[in-house]
Amino acid sequence: MKKILIVEDVDFNRDLIVQLLEDNYEILTAADGAEGIQLAEQERPDLILMDLSLPVIDGWEATRRIKANAALQHTPIIALTAHAMRGDEEKARESGCDDYLSKPLDEDVLFAKLAKFLGQW
Repeated sequence: MKKILIVEDVDFNRDLIVQLLEDNYEILTAADGAEGIQLAEQERPDLILMDLSLPVIDGWEATRRIKANAALQHTPIIALTAHAMRGDEEKARESGCDDYLSKPLDEDVLFAKLAKFLGQW
C-alpha cells in the first residue's frame, strides 16, 4: 500500500483528507513543517500533501528542506493550500512542489493528481 504524508495544521482539514484517503493508502500526519520534515525523513512516504501556511516551519521551507535531502528529492510533493492568488502556484513550484491544489479541496482533482504520481490503487 502506498504511503502518503499529510502535513496540515488545521485538525478539521487534516481529518477530512485522512477520511478521503485512508481506505486506499497508508496515511501519516504532521501538524507543522518541522514534524513533516522529520516524518518524511523517517518514513520515506511515496507522496506528500503539504499545506503551505504551517506553524514552526512553513510549507515552502519544509518543501525546500525535503527536496534538498538526496533520499527524498524525488518524492512528489503536492501543495495543498488556501493560497490561491495569482503567483501562488508558481511560488509553490519554485519551492519544490511538484503540483498544486487549492482549498477548498476538490476530491476528483485530488484523486486525479494522486493517480498521476502514484498510479491507480
